[in-house]
Amino acid sequence: MIKNKVAFLMALIGVFGVSLKAQEKVLTKEDAIALALENNYGINVAKNQVEVAGNNKGIMNSGYLPTLTGSAGASYSRDDSVIEFPGQFNEDGTPREDVELDKAEAQSYSSALTASYTLFDGLGRFYNYKRLKEQYQLSELQARETIENTIVQLFSVYYEIARLTENENVLRKTLDISRDRYTRSEYSFEYGQSTKLDILNAQVDITNDSINVLNARQQLANTKRDLNVLLSQDLNMLYTVDTLVTFIPKIKLEEFVGQAKLNNVSLLQTERNLAINSYDIKVQKSGYLPTIGLSGSYGWNLNQSAQSAFFPGTNTDNTSFDLGASLSWNLFDGGGTNVRVKNAKIAYENQELLKKQIELEVDRDIQNAMAIYENKLVIYTIQEQNVVTNQNNFERSKEQFQLGRITSIEFRQAQINLLNAQTNKNLAKYEAKLAELQLLQLTGQLLNVEL
Repeated sequence: MIKNKVAFLMALIGVFGVSLKAQEKVLTKEDAIALALENNYGINVAKNQVEVAGNNKGIMNSGYLPTLTGSAGASYSRDDSVIEFPGQFNEDGTPREDVELDKAEAQSYSSALTASYTLFDGLGRFYNYKRLKEQYQLSELQARETIENTIVQLFSVYYEIARLTENENVLRKTLDISRDRYTRSEYSFEYGQSTKLDILNAQVDITNDSINVLNARQQLANTKRDLNVLLSQDLNMLYTVDTLVTFIPKIKLEEFVGQAKLNNVSLLQTERNLAINSYDIKVQKSGYLPTIGLSGSYGWNLNQSAQSAFFPGTNTDNTSFDLGASLSWNLFDGGGTNVRVKNAKIAYENQELLKKQIELEVDRDIQNAMAIYENKLVIYTIQEQNVVTNQNNFERSKEQFQLGRITSIEFRQAQINLLNAQTNKNLAKYEAKLAELQLLQLTGQLLNVEL
C-alpha cells in the first residue's frame, strides 16, 4: 500500500511537470519589454495622449492662420395674382380691366468668400503657441513616467516568476532526495537494518515535498498569468524566463545618482509645468493690449425679378470685393483681466513651491533607495555564503546518515536547512535587483541601461 501511494505521487508530479514544460519557450527580458511597449494598454493610452498633444501644438491649432469662409444661397418664387382697379375707368369711360399675372417667377443666386486674419492680439496666441509646445513636452514626460512604472511593474512580476522557477527546481531536488531516502529505507528494512518507522517517516516527507512542488507550480502558473496581463497577451501563454541576474557596478550607480536632478522624470515635469505657468501669465497679460484684424470678401449676386403689373421683370448681376481693417481695445473689462493675471502669478508661485517639495522628496527617495539597494546586496552575499555552508552541512549529514550515525530526523533537518537557505538566497537576489531598478527609475536611467 505504501509503495502504491508513493508511486502515485511520483507519477502525478512527473506528468504534471512534463505537461507544463512541453510547450514553453524562453521569454527574455528584451522580449518582455518589447511586448509591453507594443501591447500594454496603459502605455498605448499614454502614446495616444502624446499624439493628441502633438496635434495641439501644430500650426493648425496656433491661431496664426487666417480663416476663410465660403457661403452660397439660392431662392425661387412663383406668383399667380390678379390685380383689380375698382372705380377706375379707361379713357372711353369703360371700367378698367383686371390684370392677371400667371406664373410670375423670381430667382436669386448668391455666393461669397470671406477671409479674416488677426494681425495682432496682444501676443496672446504667441505665448499660447509656446505653451502648447511645453504641454507636448510635458505629455512626453508623462508617457515616459507611465512606461517606467510599467517596466518596474513588469520586472517585479518577471523576477517573481524567475524566483518561483528556481524555488521549484530546489523543491524538486528536495523531493528527489526524499525519494532516494525512501528507497534506501525500504532496502534497509528488508535487510533488517532499520524499522518500519523509518519508511513511514520517509513517506511523510515525500508527501510534504510533493505538495510543496505542486503548490510552487500552481503559484508559478498564476504569476505567469499576471505577467500575461501586463503584456496584453493570451492568459494561458506558456513560457520560461531568464533567471540570470547581473548588477550594475556601484561606480556607475553613483554617477547616475549625481545626474539625477537632470534626469528624474518628476523633476523634469515640474520644470515643464513652471514654463507652462509662466506662459499662462503672459497669455493673460495680452488682455491689456489691443487686437488688430484684417478682413476681405468677394461676392457675387444674381437677381431675376418677376414682372409686375406696372414694370417688366429685370435681371441684376452684381460682384463685389471688400477689404477692411479693425482695431479693438478693451480699455476696461471690469477688472477681469487684472484678476486673471494675479491668479496666474499665484499658480506660478505654487508651482515653484511644489518643485522645491518634489526636489526634497526625490533626494530623500534616492538616498533611501541607495541604502536599501546596498543593504539588499549585502544580504544577498550573506545568503550566498549561507547556501555554501548549508550545502556542506547537508553533504556531511548525508554521509553520516548513510553510515547510520545520525537519525532520519537529523538528516531531514539538514535537508530543510539547505532548502530554506536556497530559497532565501533566491529571494535576496531578486529583491536586490528590484531595489536596483527602483534606484534606476529615481535617477531617470531606467530606460537607458540594459536590464
